[in-house]
Amino acid sequence: MPRILIIDDDAHINDSLSTALQAEGYSVSKAYSGTEALLLLSHNKPDLILLDLMLPGLSGEELLPQIKDIPVIVVSAKADVMDKVELLVGGAVDYVTKPFDMKELLARIIVQLRKNERSADRSLFTYREITLNTDKHTLSANGKEQKLTRTEFAIMKLLICNPNQVVAKLTILDRISMDTPDCTEDSLKIHIYNLRKKLKILTSKEYISSVWGIGFMLTAKS
Repeated sequence: MPRILIIDDDAHINDSLSTALQAEGYSVSKAYSGTEALLLLSHNKPDLILLDLMLPGLSGEELLPQIKDIPVIVVSAKADVMDKVELLVGGAVDYVTKPFDMKELLARIIVQLRKNERSADRSLFTYREITLNTDKHTLSANGKEQKLTRTEFAIMKLLICNPNQVVAKLTILDRISMDTPDCTEDSLKIHIYNLRKKLKILTSKEYISSVWGIGFMLTAKS
């Protein structure tokens, strides 16, 4: 159930939004000032925020830069085009002017939650029981987790995006060169060895096969 935080000092609007969102199956929390919103955000991370601008204490404009990694739809009576542009450039994903049509707002919420879901999906890559988390730079399987170095992560991401295919050594070195310019053909062997060890801890299998003279392959046959 997606969680939405409403930040609006108008109790009537806050309650109306809450009722409409709950009727659509969303979990809702409410804040009536920027300061209260910050307190709520320090304990819980919603999937989306509806933010009014004219708040007591900390304004919506001041609050927006402090919100990280959560889509924010500004819902405000300010209709000036420059206000909208500045807020969209400043981090808001959408801007709805009051008074608004509830059906339109609900549609905009659905769009942003779908985008957020797709973004979250791209942070996880899986092969068999293995999951690579691109946000945390970790490998996990069977309820266990291993932290990867920057170079190990770059290699593993390339292999997991090309499963059951041989990836040439030169291709690996070229593709990861921007992230790990210090990686050489000799040190690549060491990084592969370390990845195999970590995969073995997680799955009791190595999963990375060497193809003599060519490169490496992520496969369940190893």
